[in-house]
Amino acid sequence: MEKREIIIKKLLRGLFSAFVILAAIAAGFWAFAPVSYKAGVFRALQWGRQQAVKYELITGKEVTNIRQMITKDMSRSRTIMWQSDSSEKDPAVEYRLAGRAEIQAVKASEEKMEDGKEITFIHTGKLVNLTPDQNYEYRIRYGSKASAWKKFSTPSGTDFKAIVFPDSQSSDYSIWGNTAAGAWKKAPDARFFINMGDIVDNGEDPYQWNEWFKYAQPFVEQIPFAPVMGNHETYTLDWKVRRPLAYMKLFNVPGNGYKVYPNRFYSYDIGEVHFVVLDTQNRELDELEPDLLKAELTWFRQDLDKNRKKFNVVLMHKDPLQYAFNPASGRPATRKEGFSAEGEEWMPLFDEYGIDLVLSAHLHTYRNRGLIRNFQRSQQGPLYILTGLAGNVQYPNLWARHSLDLVIAPQPETENYLILEKKGDTLHLASYLPDGSLIDEVEVEK
Repeated sequence: MEKREIIIKKLLRGLFSAFVILAAIAAGFWAFAPVSYKAGVFRALQWGRQQAVKYELITGKEVTNIRQMITKDMSRSRTIMWQSDSSEKDPAVEYRLAGRAEIQAVKASEEKMEDGKEITFIHTGKLVNLTPDQNYEYRIRYGSKASAWKKFSTPSGTDFKAIVFPDSQSSDYSIWGNTAAGAWKKAPDARFFINMGDIVDNGEDPYQWNEWFKYAQPFVEQIPFAPVMGNHETYTLDWKVRRPLAYMKLFNVPGNGYKVYPNRFYSYDIGEVHFVVLDTQNRELDELEPDLLKAELTWFRQDLDKNRKKFNVVLMHKDPLQYAFNPASGRPATRKEGFSAEGEEWMPLFDEYGIDLVLSAHLHTYRNRGLIRNFQRSQQGPLYILTGLAGNVQYPNLWARHSLDLVIAPQPETENYLILEKKGDTLHLASYLPDGSLIDEVEVEK
């Protein structure tokens, strides 16, 4: 018995010595192991911990209207927004590089909005310090609940493609959905998309906002949205003018330095292109916001003084040109061809700051007016494009041909979208019908 105990003790001492030696060898190996090897081990451990946490899937009205919003530099940042029918505990956005295990998280804000006799809670999470030219995944989380993973990518370099939608306001938003689906099919590689204002027909109607989001969902979850505010965003349910309360809360875009005008006018960059988004509602809002135009003109100069790039593009809802009525429409002949009040206010500044392209909307017709400088046809100056309509509010044969029009969409006019592509020294803009048929294309070269 004593011999047996002695043998067992010797074996245990031997095993302990072997363990100490192995531990020393492992410690030495770890100390001199490549960083990539250590990172792989940490990723495996992180993955194991994450697999042990099982989230309940968020469903129903807990998360609606998920959207990515434009940021000042979308190659390094992204804003994720969504809504819920009730207040949610600890809202957050989790994100990771596609195919990687490490997850980062940012807290999201929550703001209660009561508008149009309905209540919704708006959540906003901001992702910063992203790496250009990478594929990411993100999801929304409340405590132990999480949504499915969704995709986004960050651009790099100077070339890109974007979708431009004219007015999408509708009485039947499936028409907007058909236009949107056609555009997304045509340009699935678009980096972001623009809506030129009059996103909905009535800015106080939650049903219309939800319908718009429903048909935009396939792409607004994947690429950033750059909104332009139109006049219909400022209308109440009884069609009176108000400040655009829903619009200012639904869309979080780069700041303009004016707390009284949040998310109304702003700018952003992608590669060699600087985009300036204007608010053209100063006349209808004159009694409510008498200093809007003055503030915006000051901001415009400051922005362009600091941020001009190789190409500079202006997005504005109301058109700088004024159109007479088509005699066939039966409307009075009192409206004369010329330039609108918005044109008189802004076009001299566009000339002064060397704007290359001006996109506008509001009149629900596509018109290519070519280069205009000093209020007349020119070999220089900005290219002016009236973008058309993306919804079902059509004005067939309403407007006469302007003397500056070069191309008009086929009449009677139907829905369309545009693809803007920056490639090398060229900005290429093409307008399409929902079925992909080309209406017009034009380029700006530098």
